Amino acid sequence: MTGFSAYEQPDGEPPSRRGRKPASIGEQVGPSHRAWLEPVRSRLFASGLTLDDLVGRSGYSKARISELLRGKGYYPGWEITYSVVRALDIPVWPLRRLWTAAAREAAKDPAWIESRIHAVQPLPPEQPPLAHQGFTEAMRHPYTAYARAFLQSDRRAHWVVSEACDILWLGWDDAVAGPNVPRHAWRLLRSRVLLRAHLHPAGHPDLRPAAFQTVDQSRIDDLTARFARIGRLADFFDAVARLPQNQLDVTVLRYLCGIHPDAIPDIVGLSTAITQSMDHHARGALEGTYHRHDNRE
Repeated sequence: MTGFSAYEQPDGEPPSRRGRKPASIGEQVGPSHRAWLEPVRSRLFASGLTLDDLVGRSGYSKARISELLRGKGYYPGWEITYSVVRALDIPVWPLRRLWTAAAREAAKDPAWIESRIHAVQPLPPEQPPLAHQGFTEAMRHPYTAYARAFLQSDRRAHWVVSEACDILWLGWDDAVAGPNVPRHAWRLLRSRVLLRAHLHPAGHPDLRPAAFQTVDQSRIDDLTARFARIGRLADFFDAVARLPQNQLDVTVLRYLCGIHPDAIPDIVGLSTAITQSMDHHARGALEGTYHRHDNRE
């Protein structure tokens, strides 16, 4: 991926922004649809191209391009989406995977999805930048463990991590241009996980189902005692979920996912001192809760 140098003016200045930006994305657009639509819009805005430019490059009308960019109307077919993707020099393969997932979210029939994909001449598979590939391979295990803690499903966890890695690929140039790639990637992963996590009525993530997955309660033979233990653990996990976000991340990775504390700074993109401080404050906040529930026995 080469960015948008081809669209710069001869004097090296960024291109002028003619015309207006498309209207904002409609509220009815689902999270999987936004997963590819937001990077496409960001790329368009960064390129300096107008809708008229995009019409000329894609071969589709301004009305249809505008609808696609707003997520308005029917879910767009792959043909028009592909034409916009190519016009903006966006990697096709991760975008197509995201488009396919969003088509399923929009309840499109599998036969419709396949027919739309096959209507476009296939391209050779693309490989992500080597740095992206190495980074995501190193992070896939802790990312998946974190996602599983909130989503309570291996399948959903793997899917959300793959989604985050594809979105990161689409914006890899911006990520590496920033000061902290691991932090950028962690925030992206966390946002995709929490977007799909079940929420407590109070609005925070609901970690209470994790109480059913703990090893200690599974070893209790007496059902009454087991359910009592699950109830206390559910209250404790709810207290974990109410922690400030950074403390929650460190706590989930270390204690629910079993990630070694020395590895956590590189995962979340924070310094060792900060992650240790987050751990210290989280344990201090939770110890009172733990002892209160233990004293009920």
